[in-house]
Amino acid sequence: MVNDDIDARFKEAFEKASNMEGKLPPDVMLRLYAYYKQALKGDQFSIHTDTKGLRNAFKFNAWIQLKGMNPTEAKEEYIKLVNSIIEQND
Repeated sequence: MVNDDIDARFKEAFEKASNMEGKLPPDVMLRLYAYYKQALKGDQFSIHTDTKGLRNAFKFNAWIQLKGMNPTEAKEEYIKLVNSIIEQND
């Protein structure tokens, strides 16, 4: 697929992920979160000091593991992951 439509495909994948029924395993949720954040923010990591807690630490850790991945690659990985989840549930 052409890179020009990556943003449209990413948005579509986000819509699909947001409307999924049922609960996804925590590791899959963390991967989705990390790819999403990397796609939008890149290596501009930030953590809100007012939202402490184990859950946020896991989310931040998942995101920081993608350091160096360019946003286009993160979008592609996000799209692939969403599509694989949909295929498994069909």
